[in-house]
Amino acid sequence: MDGDPSVSENTLALRAPSTSRTLAKPSRLPTPLLPYACPVTPVELSRTVLRAVRRAVDEGELSVVVPVRAVVTPPGPGGCGDYATNIALQLARPAGRPARQVAEILRPHLTRSEGVADVAITGPGFLNIRLGGGAGASLVREIQRRRDAYGHGDILAGQIVPLRIPYDIRAEVVADTLVRIVATQGGRAEVHHIHIHPSRAEPAGTDLSRTEPAGTDLPQAEPAGTDPSQAKTAGNDPSPAEPPRTNAPQVDPARPHRLHRPRPQITTLRPTPAPEDPTPLGPDAARWALLHPASHDRPRISADHLLQRESNPLFRVRYAHARTRALTRNAAALGCTGDPGDVPEDVPGGGELVGALAGYPAVLTQAALHRAPDRLARHLVTTADALLAFQHTVLPLGDEKPSAAHLARLALAEAAGTVLAGGLSLLGISAPDYL
Repeated sequence: MDGDPSVSENTLALRAPSTSRTLAKPSRLPTPLLPYACPVTPVELSRTVLRAVRRAVDEGELSVVVPVRAVVTPPGPGGCGDYATNIALQLARPAGRPARQVAEILRPHLTRSEGVADVAITGPGFLNIRLGGGAGASLVREIQRRRDAYGHGDILAGQIVPLRIPYDIRAEVVADTLVRIVATQGGRAEVHHIHIHPSRAEPAGTDLSRTEPAGTDLPQAEPAGTDPSQAKTAGNDPSPAEPPRTNAPQVDPARPHRLHRPRPQITTLRPTPAPEDPTPLGPDAARWALLHPASHDRPRISADHLLQRESNPLFRVRYAHARTRALTRNAAALGCTGDPGDVPEDVPGGGELVGALAGYPAVLTQAALHRAPDRLARHLVTTADALLAFQHTVLPLGDEKPSAAHLARLALAEAAGTVLAGGLSLLGISAPDYL
């Protein structure tokens, strides 16, 4: 469907209900220490790791520049604990020491951090961190506090992200979604259309998403929504997606620290086109069909996306959200409300659900940086599956009285509902309370 302007008519039917192309810059809430000062999310734990590096530098144990960020991820093969970081490997060369020795220096500083129960060193110098008690409760409180803003960050703060797309319905939907995802990280995406000439077209599935510095010679771009019949075909005016080239940097005298900011990176999105028109599926199923597969995979346009059965990932995600709302209603009928607390690891699905919720901010960040909304869609499936396994433990059964354990599980389930609703909203898909 490349080069077919008529695709825009179908895209209007799939566009999210809100004005997704003109989002207000999200307000970034202050990030105080969580209750019990427990760094349970990757973002908070990253700050804890950097504070440990700072203490080691201040005490003269390391002679390095404290990095801007530390990567914190779930442990890989051979790892242990709740999270792992490669900060020691990152600092080994500037410190002039083996990575494992750097890890040994950082380990006691991390172990003394509140909320950290233990730190183990594995492999060439990975620090594996096990969180202490209160992690689940603090995570739920953080989600309750930030609501739909949970997981939002500022890694793209103040940045403009130009997106160039062909006249293709899947590219339109991907770009429409990326506008919202980029905004969660403080950036502003600007969408522009390009004509793909037959002589320059690439086979489907190759070079699907390219990022190039602004000013690179790419096909002429048009702002999203421009009628191609009225587009400029001559003249020396710069492309709307490309800032004018000048020899002198554009500097705001009031903000001299912006002098060395990198120029915007232009991303050309060319996801593999859908084999047929997805609009007969309806907005929700059509968007999911186009967004859930990775860009290089051909989307499957099938009525299977409409089936209310476990084999349908979209159904599982929306059903999981509806179940969290039903749990809240049923709990209210019993006269109880959720109260954050720790959920034992032996509760079915509890550990997996806490891990999925804690990993949500990192997934949002990666989806924005890699221009990959499919990462968010797949993570929502993981979260939904954990919730569906966990839901049966939430409310008391039979003559059982509601206990603190039940209220803690209810609060965790409600937090999962908040994350599922927020993620679906970013994808432009509705999150029903009843299903």
